[in-house]
Amino acid sequence: MSRPEIHVTVAPELRLFVNSELRRERAPVTVDASSSLGHVVESLGVPLTEAGRLLVDGRPVPAAHVPSAGESVEVRAVERPQQVPGAPLRFLLDVHLGTLARRLRLLGVDAAYESEDIGDPALAALSAAERRVLLSRDRGLLRRREIWAGAYVYSDRPDEQLRDVLSRFLPVLAPWTRCTACNGRLADAEKDTVAQRLEHGTRRTYDVFAQCTACARVYWRGAHHERLEAIVEDAVREFGGRVV
Repeated sequence: MSRPEIHVTVAPELRLFVNSELRRERAPVTVDASSSLGHVVESLGVPLTEAGRLLVDGRPVPAAHVPSAGESVEVRAVERPQQVPGAPLRFLLDVHLGTLARRLRLLGVDAAYESEDIGDPALAALSAAERRVLLSRDRGLLRRREIWAGAYVYSDRPDEQLRDVLSRFLPVLAPWTRCTACNGRLADAEKDTVAQRLEHGTRRTYDVFAQCTACARVYWRGAHHERLEAIVEDAVREFGGRVV
């Protein structure tokens, strides 16, 4: 007895996840008459974190819908900006996204990051425990059921990664308020209170400092400030925020 067949159209934005045979309109897909549509979509290679509305014969259905023979399925991309209900918007980044984590923190976005690979199960559990959106380029990680929310980072270039995340979630930007090393909050610091942490040349040249309230790292407008300021100005200009 032959297995039922449905016809699937994957949104252009999502076609990088599927093989070439599924990149055309109404590609035939064989199903087993018991698996949910969400399972079918993931079996095609599309993480459910990236799938928006699922339409069957033009009507929206939940991921739990079990497709029947002859149905036409449309898999749309997540609508932007994406709303993440149920918690303050916070992120968790996997070990491969360190530069993106530092840039998000530079903009005042709450971005937790593990500099060592703690493994997919631990990352997924941390996402759930702290209710953070897990950012990754690992499709397998994003398929773990225990993650609270997740998003695929489409580029491997930090500039494009930052624009991708900011355009997708539109987090509130508050530049220069977080520690880029540990994600802690920054506070103004008197020069005398941090002097012992500074090199002689820094003590002689600079007078305005901030210090992380979590790890005590000291910040000042040093040699790299112009480059960082350009990142901040570009982000605020395009996505809004306040410059502190």
